[in-house]
Amino acid sequence: MSARNRRVTMQDVADRANVSKTAVSLAFNNSTRLSEATVKNILEVAAELGYAQDPAARMLRTRRTDSLGLLLPQQLDRVLENPYYTQFLQGIGQTCQREGFTLLLAPPLRGSMLKTIPYAAVDGFIVSGLEHDRGEVDALRQRRIPFVLVDSELHGDVPSVEIDDSEGMENLVTHLLDLGHRRIALVAFESGTGGGHRGWRGPVLRRMQGAIAALAALDLTPESPGITLIEVACTRAGGAQAFQQLWSAPEGERPTAIVTFSDIIALGVLDAAREADVSVPGQVSVSGFDDTVAANWASPSLTTVRQPIETKGRLAAEYLVEAISSTGEPPVHHQRLHTALLVRDSTGPVPKGA
Repeated sequence: MSARNRRVTMQDVADRANVSKTAVSLAFNNSTRLSEATVKNILEVAAELGYAQDPAARMLRTRRTDSLGLLLPQQLDRVLENPYYTQFLQGIGQTCQREGFTLLLAPPLRGSMLKTIPYAAVDGFIVSGLEHDRGEVDALRQRRIPFVLVDSELHGDVPSVEIDDSEGMENLVTHLLDLGHRRIALVAFESGTGGGHRGWRGPVLRRMQGAIAALAALDLTPESPGITLIEVACTRAGGAQAFQQLWSAPEGERPTAIVTFSDIIALGVLDAAREADVSVPGQVSVSGFDDTVAANWASPSLTTVRQPIETKGRLAAEYLVEAISSTGEPPVHHQRLHTALLVRDSTGPVPKGA
């Protein structure tokens, strides 16, 4: 390798600055042990030579990566399509910036969140949307790595952040029932469990429980005539597929209201309704859950349940940094955040004649 292409080493910086290698190391890792003039000299020489610390060597020395991992339930293409994650990442990013951490996105490896864990060089994980623990919690415990659960199954000894899914969905379905709707389609994101809603867990179960509670107030159940339940991918395309399936029914059996379990699905429903020249809410009311930025921009603007997405990400990152930095047993926080119903233009009374 030519001298021109050779990687600049710590020894090169030491030689040029006329100091020891130890002094160079201290300048980057514990500068308080050197005079201000010495540190300034070393850093100026390092910048002139283009020297940067080897991150792998630094990790071995400090046993820290200064990086948080976000363990995701979906592949990156789906995650980046969903505006929910944009806001969630903003919340995490606020904490990372303040505390000096970077962030690593860790999607499922070969379809498994569990397989991802050993390959992520991070100081701790935020685990998002782990509806059913298939060994991930035990794997993280065995690695003795701090982690925080978000919108996941509750484990008493693990910090967690969630929302009151049931309350939000109950308020939303009650709003539609008050408008006179009795033919209602519930469009949930895929649970992967099979066997109907009785086998669901996590947020999708809690949202379903809220819908059931609202229906029960009028002696209705998910099995009542006019109530339909389907599962689709939590994507915009999944929402479009749901609308096409529901609108293919005979006219007298079509829903007058479509309640989706996430905004991204609702946006797909609006796309497909617009393409089919179906008026929202003139012919069918549509609602979401999340209140992403796109919900207010939609046409018509989307009635939805607001959850504090950024706050959820910020708190999860704060709890994780606290656990990483703790020299003793860190406190175990369990935070449940409230939701709010936002009524916009996509819902209205039952269409005349329906």
